[in-house]
Amino acid sequence: MSQSLSRALTILLSLGTDGRSLDQLAGELGVHKSTVLRLLQTMEAQRFVTHDSDHRYLLGSRLFELANQALEQRDVRTLARPHLAALNTDTGQTIHLATYESGEAIYIDKFDAIQSVRMYSRIGRPAPLHCTAVGKVLVSARPRAEWRAIAERIDYREFTDRTIRDPEQYLAELELVAAQGYAEDHEEHETFVNCIGVPVRDGTGAVVAAVSMSVPDMLLDHDQVLARLPRVRAAADAISAELGWSPTRKADHE
Repeated sequence: MSQSLSRALTILLSLGTDGRSLDQLAGELGVHKSTVLRLLQTMEAQRFVTHDSDHRYLLGSRLFELANQALEQRDVRTLARPHLAALNTDTGQTIHLATYESGEAIYIDKFDAIQSVRMYSRIGRPAPLHCTAVGKVLVSARPRAEWRAIAERIDYREFTDRTIRDPEQYLAELELVAAQGYAEDHEEHETFVNCIGVPVRDGTGAVVAAVSMSVPDMLLDHDQVLARLPRVRAAADAISAELGWSPTRKADHE
């Protein structure tokens, strides 16, 4: 790496923590102010840095444009695959990835259980919003002003005796999911199958997908499935980190 490029990158990293004066930057780099000023003038001409009325240098708008473009180019399914595969290997259970599209939760990836019964779900098919963990996670992440309209549009098909049956019950479930940060499908979609789901976030903190793990209760009971929640959450958080999310932003978004 050239010396000038290395110094320019060091300046950008420094400005990423706080604004700096020319003297401060020169001191951090250990070079004369004139050298730093030439770099700053070049970067400012391209909008990578700017300066305020106190002559403190700050990150410029071009960096924000590039950051947004970089995030848009990162496909959630592609980035998620290795993390989902690792979760599948670690737990041996069925792993799903779903997104919210045109009012439906759509499975966009799936890893079948290694040694147990295969789930009914298929990539490209919708997941019922009212009785799947991914559906609940994705709807609970929508603005609260949309919840009732979504709840009233649902056809509350009773897949099992535990399936949610009406909008009021569903709205209460969404409140629970939003409060606890994960969702359950406690034998609501398929008899004898328990599922837990957690959100995947992008760099803004918005929920862009949901990861779930489904397990027949002949292998693990309800409490044992819940005990795997930290593993599922860790996988979802790793995917979120790839998308630019950081834990410090979570509280601000929620």
